[in-house]
Amino acid sequence: MAVASNRPAAQPAAVRRASVEPAAEMPDFNQEQELHAYRHMLLIRRFEEKAGQLYGMGLIGGFCHLYIGQEAVVVGMQMAIKGGDAVITGYRDHGHMLACGMDPKGVMAELTGRRGGYSKGKGGSMHMFSVKKRFFGGHGIVGAQVPLGTGLAFANKYRDNDSVSLTYLGDGAANQGQVYESFNMAKLWKLPVIYIIENNQYGMGTSVARASATTNLSQRGRSFDIPGEQVDGMDVRAVKAAGDQATKWCRDGNGPIILEMLTYRYRGHSMSDPAKYRPKEEVDKVRTEHDPIEQVRSRLLKKGFASEDALKKIDAEVRAIINEAAEFATNDAEPDPAELWTDVYAE
Repeated sequence: MAVASNRPAAQPAAVRRASVEPAAEMPDFNQEQELHAYRHMLLIRRFEEKAGQLYGMGLIGGFCHLYIGQEAVVVGMQMAIKGGDAVITGYRDHGHMLACGMDPKGVMAELTGRRGGYSKGKGGSMHMFSVKKRFFGGHGIVGAQVPLGTGLAFANKYRDNDSVSLTYLGDGAANQGQVYESFNMAKLWKLPVIYIIENNQYGMGTSVARASATTNLSQRGRSFDIPGEQVDGMDVRAVKAAGDQATKWCRDGNGPIILEMLTYRYRGHSMSDPAKYRPKEEVDKVRTEHDPIEQVRSRLLKKGFASEDALKKIDAEVRAIINEAAEFATNDAEPDPAELWTDVYAE
């Protein structure tokens, strides 16, 4: 029997952020940092826009979850870590791959199922890895990456290598049982893991207020004595500041920490989702007032760090990279049928 809910719909991140205490003092980025953030977020945005186009043309099949709107989260966190740190995430993963330094051609070719893809065209959107870049997926099962990311942290502690595991999950995954089992083990063994909850306000088509009894997801580790902070996930500076504090916390031997990134996705849950469960005005408000890339662009111009022409040049360079990736991904050969028998492990 269906039960009506009187609980109000979740407010988008742009509205809720006003009441969020900062996880760290907001830093001022220098010119190099602002340009780095701008270029890398723009690369993710243009990649995802192109992926959406190719999907619409029927060149990408299966599921395809775009990261448009959430770029500041992964770019800011990557700016806070160092070589050797591991990254693992769920199925909205293209942005994480690119931020880790994976080749856009290899990522796009995997989306189109070509042999030059990171999983030889056999994995698709949700299943790409790069041990070289310390990126461990891309996981299609909701919350499945959380115990794996906890295991990466266990390996780091066992090897005493001072590395941290960045384990991303969504607001929907925050209600999964294996997440809390992971929290318990991570705290019990003081594992160096940062649980990054990308709260884009909607788990598939359900607002977080309708799906979660408590909507401050940063406090989900309280019963395990794991500290947590809410972070403005639309501002790359706030993300990096929180990431700096969290990585220090882990490297100092204090165990796990939770960062809830209040962010927002502009597109549907996946390419097949028309997103009719939220008003267009809500999306437009975030795009207009809190877009992560436009915030950086505005600061670059205001501070005199870059001119309009310089930013147009960056955009042109990024578009050229993405167009090259799309060209490769649509012309590369498909995997040989014999590949069905490779990368299969048996007892």
